[in-house]
Amino acid sequence: MSIDREGPVPPYRQIADQLRASIADGTIPVGRRIPSLVELEQRYGVARDTLRKAVKVLKDEGLVETVNGMGVYVTQQPPE
Repeated sequence: MSIDREGPVPPYRQIADQLRASIADGTIPVGRRIPSLVELEQRYGVARDTLRKAVKVLKDEGLVETVNGMGVYVTQQPPE
């Protein structure tokens, strides 16, 4: 997975879109933890603040929630 740093869509939005797609296609099913910030940082090579913004987008959509000390988990699939 990669992001287009020169494109019109901000990197955090691209990452959120890719994570949302992984949730929608079942790659990350409901009840499963999404990759940690460290894992995402290694995958995308972006700052943690960028990743936090991407996760916040998914939280705001109600797709994921934080479980203290455990990580961020998928709570529902996006509507089709």
